[in-house]
Amino acid sequence: MTIVTLVRAELRRLTSSKMGILALIALMCVPIIYAGLYLWGNNDPYGNLKDVPVGLVVEDTGAKQTDADGTASTVNYGDEVRDELLKDNSVKWIEATSAEAKTGVSDGTFDFVLTLGKDFSTDLTSPTTTSPKQASVELTTNDTNSFLATTIAGNVAEKVRSSIAEKVGKEAALKFLDGFADVGTSLETAIDGANQLADGTTTAANGSAQLAAGAASANDGAQQLATGASQANTGASDLSTGLQQLANATSTLPADTEALNTGAQQVAAGNAELATTGATYAAQANTIATDLPQTKAKLTDQVAKLVQDKVITQQQADELLAALDPIGQQVVDANTKIQDLNGKLAALASGSQQVADGTATLAASAPTLAGGISDASAGASTLADGTQQLADGSATLAAGTPALASGAADLQTGILKLDDGAHKLSTGLTEGLGKLPIETAAQREKSASVISDPAAINTSAVTKASTYGAGMAPFFISLAAWIGIYALFLIIKPLSKRALTALRKPGRVTAAGLMTPGILGAVQMIAVFGIVTLALGYQVANPLGMLGFMIVTSVTYAAIILALNVWLGSVGQFLGLVLMVLQLVTAGGTFPWQTLPGPLAALHHALPMGYAVDGIRQLMYGGNLALAWADVAVLLAFMLGALALSWIGARRMTRTRTLRDLRPSLIG
Repeated sequence: MTIVTLVRAELRRLTSSKMGILALIALMCVPIIYAGLYLWGNNDPYGNLKDVPVGLVVEDTGAKQTDADGTASTVNYGDEVRDELLKDNSVKWIEATSAEAKTGVSDGTFDFVLTLGKDFSTDLTSPTTTSPKQASVELTTNDTNSFLATTIAGNVAEKVRSSIAEKVGKEAALKFLDGFADVGTSLETAIDGANQLADGTTTAANGSAQLAAGAASANDGAQQLATGASQANTGASDLSTGLQQLANATSTLPADTEALNTGAQQVAAGNAELATTGATYAAQANTIATDLPQTKAKLTDQVAKLVQDKVITQQQADELLAALDPIGQQVVDANTKIQDLNGKLAALASGSQQVADGTATLAASAPTLAGGISDASAGASTLADGTQQLADGSATLAAGTPALASGAADLQTGILKLDDGAHKLSTGLTEGLGKLPIETAAQREKSASVISDPAAINTSAVTKASTYGAGMAPFFISLAAWIGIYALFLIIKPLSKRALTALRKPGRVTAAGLMTPGILGAVQMIAVFGIVTLALGYQVANPLGMLGFMIVTSVTYAAIILALNVWLGSVGQFLGLVLMVLQLVTAGGTFPWQTLPGPLAALHHALPMGYAVDGIRQLMYGGNLALAWADVAVLLAFMLGALALSWIGARRMTRTRTLRDLRPSLIG
């Protein structure tokens, strides 16, 4: 008998009676019903949140506030928020009293309740008072209504809070900017007055100077001469003393600068040598890091040869190579630090050389500087003697008419100070006006909007599922494939024992044992694919690739359950159910598998459904085809491994039979 004959015989057995046909059709429809109903029921739950009943309680009594122009007004943010929420269709908002809301959230009339208290507006406007207080939005939930409803409630409350914060923040910012605009207008008026004052004081200063000159031009000149001569004498004496001290202090300057230059040159030479050495070491370190991959490859080859020669085991080789990875990383990190240090040494050498060049220039100029200071000291002494004689003569001249000159000088000094102050006032007011954010009304409105909501989230997706149901489809399809194959093995015989006894060809019988459920599983997957794409209308980026992957997944599951049945019979069939439950948890179809506890996360990589879910996602959403091919490779490995186990079991049956082989199966 050929494989086709064996498959045809099994199909004839399954369809030999009306009840058999009905059973086969019913079991074939199991994955279609499972995947279709689950995906239909969960197609777009977030799009139907508008039907979720939510109680809205508004007890706000409003608050009084003062506008920018000083006008008192009343505001009620609670009513404004209520009006905006009732226009929003994100959930089904239902107005209620506090008592109705309390009863409704308990008996399931409301999934949750949002309450704005009586002091809501008062608290929101409190930042402009001396007693600011944070406003609160009360959220009442009840997990007996729905746990996910509580999660939705948190998202809705956060959305309301953000909307309130943006609205109130915009109004506060607008008041702030309007206040600046009013201050700017007042400053412009003040600037005009300050400019007029400055113009008047300038005219007064000019007039006072003319008055002093006309009243006693000679006396004024004498007073100025006496004052200037006295100041010049004092300055000349101070200059002479200072220059003498400077000459004494700089007498040792040439020797000091020469010593400084010698030290700087030594430091520069040392740093240059250090930089050269650092560059050598850096080059060596870079060579080591560059050759590291090649060295690691050679070492890997040597270890592989040791494994091949059975000097060490593969596990020992893996542990040895794993222990080398941190060393390689340490070498790379050390090279990075050495290269950074080499750059700093080069910069240090360059900087110290610049310092050495500067000290050399200073040492060369030091003798000339010291000589010039000594000559200046002698000249200052002679100048002091001359200014003393001039001061004595001008004092005698000024003593003749002090009263008139003194009065005119005092008047002029006062008016000049007033003029200086008026100009400083005008300048300061002008600069202050330029620093104020004075804008037009439209600009202030736009600025207030940005201040109240300064950041926006721009989301981009590499791939994207069209709906929630499309997002869950890979998981439900993979699970439906397992359920479908598991159900088929309730009526399909894993292996034909008559064929094993008659033919004694375990390979042919094993292939026939896989082909029957494989063909039926492929039909199931084609039907599920039609439900997903046609009935539910989900978009598939790679339809042929996804359909082929689904068929490979179904055949892989058939090979696994076949092996379990061949070796363990009814117990193996039961283990197929256990494996389905385990994969239901570990496949990562709902939450990311990384959120699983450690042992379950390890099972994610050890069981085939996780790879099936990932492969369908890649092909359905237009993801990475290389990852999809990797998933295919893993599934084929599972398939071939299961087939090999089935062949070994079939081969055993051709030689010996156990009591378990002779007992009737509990299933089928």
